[in-house]
Amino acid sequence: MNVPAPAGIATLVAYVATIPAANLAVTHFGAVPVGFGYAAPAGVYMVGLALVLRDLAREAAGRRAVLAAIAIGTVLSYFLADPALAMASAAAFVVAESMDFAVYEPLRERGLLIAMLASNAVGLLSDSLLFLKLAFDSFEYLPGQILGKAWMTLAAVAALTLLRRRKRATAGLPEAARC
Repeated sequence: MNVPAPAGIATLVAYVATIPAANLAVTHFGAVPVGFGYAAPAGVYMVGLALVLRDLAREAAGRRAVLAAIAIGTVLSYFLADPALAMASAAAFVVAESMDFAVYEPLRERGLLIAMLASNAVGLLSDSLLFLKLAFDSFEYLPGQILGKAWMTLAAVAALTLLRRRKRATAGLPEAARC
């Protein structure tokens, strides 16, 4: 069995940590504004971050490690929230992350950013629909859920693009200038 490098382990831990953080945010903060007059349950940003981290963890730690992390995140999701929220969160998490994974895998050969945008779009929509239906039996927060998770995906894609540009620019500099 291959053990992921420290960066892969750190990404996996951050990914799994987003699940209890999302549940705690919903429990303690309720709904939060996400822009354009919309609101969503407070865990929206953590779930959006989870979708991004899942893709990055796949690259850093591999497919098997991510599948194990999805299982761990599902269990944590179930045990770390009140009963109604726990069931909705666990179900939405496992379905959305599995769908995200299913879309990401075939697209990753076309590039990280393309795979991330497409898989996160599927993941955020499936998570939003399932979670809102199961937790609240309402789609009142659907626009806010989609918007909040989309902000996280767009922020991650922007950050990754800047990091890639910086890496390319630094690669062309003489050794003394890279410090």
